[in-house]
Amino acid sequence: MGAADFHILALDYRGYGDSTGHPSENGFTTDVLALYDWAKARSGNSTILFWGHSLGTGIATNAARKLQEERGVQVGAVVLESPYTNIRDAGANIPITLIYRQFPGFEYLILDSMARAGMFFPSDENVKVLSCPLLILHAEDDGVLPPKLGRQLYETAREAYKDKSKVKFVTFPKKLGLGHDYISFNPELPALVKDFLNMK
Repeated sequence: MGAADFHILALDYRGYGDSTGHPSENGFTTDVLALYDWAKARSGNSTILFWGHSLGTGIATNAARKLQEERGVQVGAVVLESPYTNIRDAGANIPITLIYRQFPGFEYLILDSMARAGMFFPSDENVKVLSCPLLILHAEDDGVLPPKLGRQLYETAREAYKDKSKVKFVTFPKKLGLGHDYISFNPELPALVKDFLNMK
């Protein structure tokens, strides 16, 4: 893909980076939809896709589902980089929680607290209703979110999608050292994404 083939718009979610406000799942989804509306108004017939990384994967599936269900609009594609199934599963599987899992109250104090704060990010539920092309990317050496979560998400989507060719799962071997944060640095990624989008 050459520079003229695409444009990237990124945002700092409310309460992150240079953005003001307080983080919330509904707020994050609203922010993405506002950016989508802005881009759509200026892009003509260009394809717009949602690309989420880590926490952003739940936001991307939320926004794609909301567009589809509330507006009848299907986003061009959803790309999920280092995803999880839902925020509860993510919290239960990130390595930093390993030491705390043995203590009584872990589920209530840590995992349930996210639900009490209105944070669910149910990608596993969202992909069951999406119909746009879905590309899931995960590195085998992801030390933050285990690849098994990406695979579970893929299997859930594959089971739900009528057109199975619209769902693809790509893993990157440990030897590449991409971990949780560096899939986007892989020089083969642009061609991989372009090929996937051309399949649809």
